[in-house]
Amino acid sequence: MTKEKEPQGGEQAPRGAMQRILNKIEVVGNKLPQPVTLFAILIAIVLVLSWIFGSLGLSADHPSPEVTEPIRAVNLLTADNIRLIMTSMVEVFASFPPLGLVLVVMLGIGVAERSGLIAIALRVFVSKVPRQLITFSVVTAGMISSVAADAGYVVLIPLGAAIFKGMGRHPLAGLAAAFAGVSGGFGANFLPTGLDPMMAAFTQSAATIMDAAYTVNPLSNYYLMAASVPLVGLAGTWVTEKIVVPRLGKYEGGDDEEYSSEFSPGEKKGLKWAGITLLIILGLIAAAIIPENGVLRGDDGSMNPFYDSIVPLMFVLFFVTGLVYGLKAKTIRGDKDVAKMTAESMGTMGGYIVLAFVAAHLVQFFIWSNLGSIMAISGAAGLQNIGFTGIPLLVAFILVSSFINLIIGSASDKWAILAPIFVPMLMLMGYSPETTQAAYRIGDSYSNILTPLLPYFPLVIVFAQKYVKNIGIGTIIAVMLPYAIAFMVVRIPMFIAWLLLNIPLGIEGPIYYPQ
Repeated sequence: MTKEKEPQGGEQAPRGAMQRILNKIEVVGNKLPQPVTLFAILIAIVLVLSWIFGSLGLSADHPSPEVTEPIRAVNLLTADNIRLIMTSMVEVFASFPPLGLVLVVMLGIGVAERSGLIAIALRVFVSKVPRQLITFSVVTAGMISSVAADAGYVVLIPLGAAIFKGMGRHPLAGLAAAFAGVSGGFGANFLPTGLDPMMAAFTQSAATIMDAAYTVNPLSNYYLMAASVPLVGLAGTWVTEKIVVPRLGKYEGGDDEEYSSEFSPGEKKGLKWAGITLLIILGLIAAAIIPENGVLRGDDGSMNPFYDSIVPLMFVLFFVTGLVYGLKAKTIRGDKDVAKMTAESMGTMGGYIVLAFVAAHLVQFFIWSNLGSIMAISGAAGLQNIGFTGIPLLVAFILVSSFINLIIGSASDKWAILAPIFVPMLMLMGYSPETTQAAYRIGDSYSNILTPLLPYFPLVIVFAQKYVKNIGIGTIIAVMLPYAIAFMVVRIPMFIAWLLLNIPLGIEGPIYYPQ
């Protein structure tokens, strides 16, 4: 009899009931092919399913009254669509949203990392922040990072791993804590983000089906989402310390040296000037967004140009501060060093670029086939017909949203489909559009960390492989599953309590709709 494979973290993990379940998930998951192969297989499955359901004429009526044509399954294996696939292959890959974001930010991070700035910044962080607060800080920073769109995936997840490694702990635990905050805690934030007005626009459009004059404030869920941050942070900290760290055990893949709080004169000088440079850059950004006529404000005073510029701004921030640090600390002595650093940074992304190629086509084929939209509409219709009302319906809606989240990654795409169904339906039951939107945002969060269809899931695997070379999808899902369960367990009861106490969800965010 063969011995069951132990977790890849290091020493054998404790053998409690939860750990045994997670071990089984990991073993089964890691028997799946390598991620590139798995995505290629899924592409083949989507193509075959599109042929089957497209030939059968599968369709679903779009919930919005403005769309009269039904959504039909599209056979991607017709001559016309095969030509579309072949002629669009380069464009699909080049326009894959995470690809450009990751590569641009990594150019700046490459200089900051290889000049030594990131390492010394981590040493300062580890030496200044109380050890018992570091895990909570990593999870919470992940949630707050959504103000910078998806940049948290690129920046915070590898930093979480590096922080834990510098503390002599398993880096995958830090990676998991950061990933849980960035993706599993999606939507919870102390600060408004670009997602707020986007969601409100779809909600308002759906609400006008019942009430033509209804308006939705972009910050109508702000109070609930801000109050969720410490709760999710505590849940993420508990899972990390009580489940993930014991499960992974001792890290055997590198040295056990912790970051020292002692700095050389060159490091002190470089850090000082990097800090001054950072303040200057932040001051320039503030000058560009605070005045209504600022460079990064729209003609109407909106912040959209700033939101769209976050990735370039992060590139500038990391590149310039890393360059200044390197010049002052003497780790950069000329332009050849900078060119070498950026080239080395891109070299480490080779595996991700390959994964991004197959992931981009999987996502695009799923969109073109309309299979995801039909599944979402069918699931929503089934939920509508089971006879739930009130809070049980809202909870069921959260659970269905989290399931649909496993197959459709875009928050706006899912909400465009679900809002016209559930917003009017719950308005008839006396719940405001803002309440339905809040329920959706909860469901559209905690399951993010479990689906390989998440556009950034391949990137997480690449970051993890830096520490555990042969890590598989099963290991990632087994590590992240406790976070998903914990976030669901704390966020849904919190939402129910919020409704029962009739606390406003946000600015102009009532719970009930007067019938």
